[in-house]
Amino acid sequence: MKIHLQTERYNVRDIEDYDLEDMFDLDSNPNVHKYIGNQPISKPEEAEEIIKNIKRQYENFGVGRWAIADKVTDEFIGWTGFKREEKLRPDRVYLDLGYRLREKFWGQGIAAETAKACLKYGFDTLNYKEVFACADINHLASNKILLKIGFQYVEDFEFEGKKLHWYAIKPEEKFF
Repeated sequence: MKIHLQTERYNVRDIEDYDLEDMFDLDSNPNVHKYIGNQPISKPEEAEEIIKNIKRQYENFGVGRWAIADKVTDEFIGWTGFKREEKLRPDRVYLDLGYRLREKFWGQGIAAETAKACLKYGFDTLNYKEVFACADINHLASNKILLKIGFQYVEDFEFEGKKLHWYAIKPEEKFF
């Protein structure tokens, strides 16, 4: 297990095969998928494929979504971190910051805490020059988090019939 960073309350580490049950719990929840296509998974094999895809990002690009684990209990909370994204904006390949939490952890500041730590790590350690993010225009919580951690709204765009807000941040714009 490789821990990439720590916050006051969480370890942010590689997603591992032993996270399968928790990944299934996360991505089979329809509430979690409300603003990301409404396509929750229904079989553990699908969670296994998600983990394989994340590990491919680690291997191919040195980046990927990382597990959020409670420092005390090591409980899997969800994921955060970067991803090389090519599908949402066909006109560009970019570094995307994202997060997804199991429903029982919503509203506790975890996404903001860990995403902000990822940005700091990305800019200060990995020397990223710019990071992007997007959120469904109706997903008020996610949009609020992105603005809270320093992203600047750029524009709206459509993906698969849904309107999304597009955000960007550069190292000189961070405020942490």
